[in-house]
Amino acid sequence: MWFEHSEQIWADFPELAAGVLVATDISGGAEAAERVADRVKRFYSLADDLLAGASESELVQIRAWRVAFARMGLKPTQYRCAAESLLRRYRKEGTLPAVQPLVDLCNAISLAYAIPVAVFDTDRISGPLTVRYADGSERYCSFSGETEHPYPGEVIFADQAGNVHARRWCHRQSAQSAVSATTTAALIVAEAMHESGAPDVGRLIAAAAGELTAIWPGTVATGTGEPGAVRTALLSRDRPRFETGLAEPGSQPSPA
Repeated sequence: MWFEHSEQIWADFPELAAGVLVATDISGGAEAAERVADRVKRFYSLADDLLAGASESELVQIRAWRVAFARMGLKPTQYRCAAESLLRRYRKEGTLPAVQPLVDLCNAISLAYAIPVAVFDTDRISGPLTVRYADGSERYCSFSGETEHPYPGEVIFADQAGNVHARRWCHRQSAQSAVSATTTAALIVAEAMHESGAPDVGRLIAAAAGELTAIWPGTVATGTGEPGAVRTALLSRDRPRFETGLAEPGSQPSPA
């Protein structure tokens, strides 16, 4: 399996900064939930600092995504990037609902950096995952259980089988690859459009890797055999692909 943005996406959005992380041996039990609950407070505090001087819509990270959404033909106040939606809810309610330990952690990190963070269960993705323009034939499974077809030209996360794992770029993920209590391996993607996006995404990915290895000490980077490690990468137009090191679900190991 691998993850990448298409060449056309890089050509149309040269300001894009992206970082990825893959981890295995993730669990969602009560012990992990307790560890996460203690650690997300620090990220909430960082989000408080961000929102102390401005509303979420005024942050440079969010403004840049609003510009990108407008360029995609979307009304920014109708379709918000995931980070803006989280910040908006957090500002109103002072917290975020607990969903699943890994999701809760990544949501808190997204708040702290005001950068969209997507988390996918890799066992529910068929082959390579690509951020690209839709042709209209792809299938998206909503959380209400309905099947939708993105409109041609919409930016989507799509796998080799034509399943859509996020619509309108970083607006909304699908139910198909949502992380759950049974998730053991996850792909985490962070994307930014603002001027300092590359170093900010780098710091976010480093922070996420540190938290993962602290919360799940047994996390192993597939292919390295190093305990307590995760695999990370920063992507660019020159280096657009991230090899996850994970086999496609259902695939059989090659004979010796």
